[in-house]
Amino acid sequence: MEQRILIHAPTGQDAALSAKVLALAAINSCVCASAFELARELARGAGTVLTVEEALAGGAFDVLAEHVARQPRWSDLPIILLTHRGGNDTLPVRQAIAGLGNLTLLERPVRTLTLVTAAHAMLRARAKQFQVREAERRKDEFLASLGHELRNPLAPIKTSAALLGRLFPDVPQALRIGAVIERQVTHLTRLVDDLLDVARITSGKIALQRAPVHFGAVMAHVGELCQQPAAAKRIVLGYDLPQADIVLHADYARVVQILANIVSNAIKFTPPGGRVDVAATVEDGQLRVSIRDSGIGIEPDALGRIFSMFEQSATVSGQMASGLGIGLSLARRFAEMHGGSVEARSDGPGKGSEFLIRLPVVSVTPQAAAAGSEPAAGQAGPTRVLVVDDNRDAADSLQALLGMEGFEVAAAYNGAAALAAVARELPDVIVMDLGMPGIDGYAAGRLIRARPDAGRILMIALTGWGQSDARQRTEEAGFDHHLVKPVDFDDLLALVRRRLGARP
Repeated sequence: MEQRILIHAPTGQDAALSAKVLALAAINSCVCASAFELARELARGAGTVLTVEEALAGGAFDVLAEHVARQPRWSDLPIILLTHRGGNDTLPVRQAIAGLGNLTLLERPVRTLTLVTAAHAMLRARAKQFQVREAERRKDEFLASLGHELRNPLAPIKTSAALLGRLFPDVPQALRIGAVIERQVTHLTRLVDDLLDVARITSGKIALQRAPVHFGAVMAHVGELCQQPAAAKRIVLGYDLPQADIVLHADYARVVQILANIVSNAIKFTPPGGRVDVAATVEDGQLRVSIRDSGIGIEPDALGRIFSMFEQSATVSGQMASGLGIGLSLARRFAEMHGGSVEARSDGPGKGSEFLIRLPVVSVTPQAAAAGSEPAAGQAGPTRVLVVDDNRDAADSLQALLGMEGFEVAAAYNGAAALAAVARELPDVIVMDLGMPGIDGYAAGRLIRARPDAGRILMIALTGWGQSDARQRTEEAGFDHHLVKPVDFDDLLALVRRRLGARP
C-alpha cells in the first residue's frame, strides 16, 4: 500500500495510459475513478498521488488539501499534477501550488521516461518518510520502556527515604538526608514524566481525562510544587487570585502541569531575591492567568522559539539552563488541547517576562465547600496488606513502611507467590506490581478478583507504566487504582484509608 501510486484522472485516457506506463516500469498503482474513492484509498496508504489539472475542481483538490493538512509531522505526501501545456498559471494550478505542499508539475504531453523517473524519485522520498515514521515509533517505544525502567529503581529509593524519616524522627541529620533524597527523586520523576509526555504527544497517544476542576485547588497544588525552589533562591511568589469558585472542564493533572511548568520556568530564570507574580481573572468566558517575573527577560528573536521542543536558553549567569527544554512546549500543547493558549511577552533582556495562559471556563460561582465522601459507618479498617513486586528492594521497603503504620504486611515476589498468599489468607489490601515475569500483575489480578470472596479486597496497581492503555488494562484486570512509580507514600495511605476507614 505504501509504495503504490494513486492515479486520479476521471476524464480522458490519462489514468489508463499512466497506469500502463507505470506497470511496465514495475511500479504498483491504483486508479481512483472518483474523489470519494481517492479519499478512501488515501486513508489506506499511498506512496504518491498522480492527478490532472481538470480533476482539481471536481473534488480532488479538497480531498488532497484535507489529507495534506491532517498528515502527521513525519509525512509529506508527494503529489504529481499533470497540467495543460502553458497552463501553469491557471487558478486551479495556483491553488494547488499554494495548498498541496509537496507538489510537482508536469506539462502534458509527458514523456514516458520523465513520468517514470519522477515516480521513482517520489517513491524513494516517500520511503525515507516511512523510515522516519518507523524511527519515531521505535523512539516512542524506547522512551516508554526507559520510563518504566527508571521508575522501578526510583520506587524503593523514595520509599526508603520516607522510611528513614519514620525510623529516626528525632534525628535532624536523618531528616535532612531524607529530604534531599525526596527532592532529587521528585525532580528525576518529573524529568521522566516530561519525556514520556513528549513521546505520547508526538505519537498522538495522549488523551485528556476531563472532569470538573476547581481553579483554587489547582493553584494550591501549583503553590506546593513551586514554593520550595522559590524559597531556595529567596524569590517571592505573589498571588492575586479571584475569590469566586472558578470551575473548568479540564484534566486536573494537565492544568497543574501547565501552570507549574511556567511558574517553575519563571523561578529558574529569575535572579535570587527576585519576584514572580501570578494573577488570574475571568474575561469573556475564559480564565486568564498572568505569570510575570523580574527575571532576565527574553530576546525578541527568541520569543518565537521558546515553545519549541528541547529549546534551551541561557540562565542568569550565562550558563545553559538545566533541564530538558520541554516544559514550555508541553505547557502550550496541553493548553491548546484544552482549547486554550499560552503566549510569552518581554520587553527584552533584563526586563523580565510575562506568560499569559488562557483556558475555557465552565462556571464562576461564590466559593462553596465541596461535600466530601465519608467512610461508611462502622466500616473496619484494613489489617492485612499484601505487597507484590519482583523487585525485592521495592517490596521489602514498602512492606517495612506499611508495617510502621500499624498494618499487618506480607510480601510476595512474583504472581504465583501472590496467588498462594491469597489462598492462605485473604488480605484486605493488595499493592501489586504489573510487569513481573511468569504470571504478571494483570493475570494475577484477574485470578484474584475472580474469587468469590475477593470482592471486598482493595487492589492497587503500582507500576512504572503510566500510559492510558496500561490504566485501562489494570481496570479490566480488576484493580481499583493505578499508581505510577515512584508513588508518594502519603497518597497510597490516603487511598487505603479513604476506602477502608481509619488506621488499623
